[in-house]
Amino acid sequence: MPCPSATFTVWASAWLVGAAAPDDVLDALAPWADAHDVQAADSDTAQLTNLPAPGEPVSSPTFLLAALRRAAAGRAAAGPARLVLPAPGDVRGLPGPGDFSTAAITAGEGVLFPDTGSGGGLGIVPTTVADGVLRWTVYRVPDPGPPPEFVPLSHAERDLRDQVRQSASVLTSLGVARHRPGVREEIAAALRARPASLWPAGMPPQALRVLQHADEVEAILAAAKIDDPGGALSASAAGARREALRPIETAVRVARRAAVAEAVRVLASSPLV
Repeated sequence: MPCPSATFTVWASAWLVGAAAPDDVLDALAPWADAHDVQAADSDTAQLTNLPAPGEPVSSPTFLLAALRRAAAGRAAAGPARLVLPAPGDVRGLPGPGDFSTAAITAGEGVLFPDTGSGGGLGIVPTTVADGVLRWTVYRVPDPGPPPEFVPLSHAERDLRDQVRQSASVLTSLGVARHRPGVREEIAAALRARPASLWPAGMPPQALRVLQHADEVEAILAAAKIDDPGGALSASAAGARREALRPIETAVRVARRAAVAEAVRVLASSPLV
């Protein structure tokens, strides 16, 4: 699935340390939707961030960046921005029960700007609210939860390759491509249709490589999930196919989180001045 949260996590982190300009962040978000708007999740968050509350006219990402800047200035112990990619049975990286976690699970993604002090952090979840319109809803996150799981990027990259290799024989035996001529063209078209990802100067090459590989594997997964219109697969075979795909889906999420975390770390350690 598309992941504008990964783009925002990297670019907002770069901007907060002076490694990118505000217009750079906005330009990077532009491919994800024709229009972006911003709203606080509730009145308390609206008061904290100076963003519009539900029912009020929405704001723009420019005001979201201003809210993040004010929040960062008021934090004595802010942690790095965290990309979250929760899925049923896999909620790693979430801060714990709360409105942000619920919204992130529903959307399958989000960005957490934690505060390891006592002031609370902010969580942001993008959702499509109309054709071509992406809304970024901001939540107050009083407790950042436990430190996120650290996965070395090289390990995540290797595991993603291994999972694809291990599952290939299963998918072949299930005839994923056999019953749908042109599936390779479907995958190529899905990749072409994906919004072009723009990244800051100084992005670590390995992180870029892993993000690109994750996109490619995700396109393959999307094609593999499409049910054969002729009903060639039995219910049991379809279930086996879903089970074969699940470890790859997990590996994609882990790899994308690891790549974004490494990019945030590198960019934060070498800001442009």
